[in-house]
Amino acid sequence: MRERPIRVLIAKPGLDGHDRGAKIMARALRDAGMEVIYTGLRQTPEQIVETGIQEDVDVIGMSILSGAHTHLFPKVMQLLKDNEAEDILVIGGGIIPDEDIPALKRAGLAAIFTPGALTETVIDFIKEQVQK
Repeated sequence: MRERPIRVLIAKPGLDGHDRGAKIMARALRDAGMEVIYTGLRQTPEQIVETGIQEDVDVIGMSILSGAHTHLFPKVMQLLKDNEAEDILVIGGGIIPDEDIPALKRAGLAAIFTPGALTETVIDFIKEQVQK
């Protein structure tokens, strides 16, 4: 049994200026009993990793709509490795073409949730993975 709630960082990397989906997910995770930190818009991979480490999060969830996921998501994964923080579960969401998902998973993301994914599916995935 966990002694503390699951801590999740919701991040918006890159120049994407739309955060409605990220805010909906943050609210759903909070309502499911998780502690949620939201970075706000236009975060660099370095800022995301630094915040994740400083806040001692279990999960980093990144949302992107701009199309820069093939660059920004792997950069976050590399920075986590460089900072010996590979124990942080990383998931992604947003407008991500199906053909890009295998490469993102090879880069280390645990899951990619595209439009239409249910918040309950994301919540269940996080709970299951963090319990491992």
